[in-house]
Amino acid sequence: MTIKQQRFAQVYIELGIASEAYKRVYDCHTASANTINRKAYALLQHPKVNAMIEKLQTETRQRHQITVDDILQELEEARQTAKTQGSPSAMVSATMGKAKILGLDKVGVGVIENPMASLIAQLQGASVKVVQHISDIDDDD
Repeated sequence: MTIKQQRFAQVYIELGIASEAYKRVYDCHTASANTINRKAYALLQHPKVNAMIEKLQTETRQRHQITVDDILQELEEARQTAKTQGSPSAMVSATMGKAKILGLDKVGVGVIENPMASLIAQLQGASVKVVQHISDIDDDD
């Protein structure tokens, strides 16, 4: 692994945005956004870079003593708060965060592969309808 690849992994962990990490590490002032995105994606797929990113993520979790259960609990608390405050979009956001962590946010092309994903899709549609209904009521006033 090159020094730049190591630095890319570190900056990616810091920022969470591959294209921005690529721009900060590599000399690409004349490159198009498409080229930067493509090269950043290729680096994320590189076995050694990917392994380094996973290692850094593990170290960060251990250093902060964060577990998936901790994150899920915080998201559930946020969802309950949003529910109490009548904020369906915030509820859906917290639910989607939980689904993403658990890998339940993957939807096949045209087919929902998971019952939880189906429920989440229904909740998303319901929150949009509620927001539209509230907007319609405000327009009538």
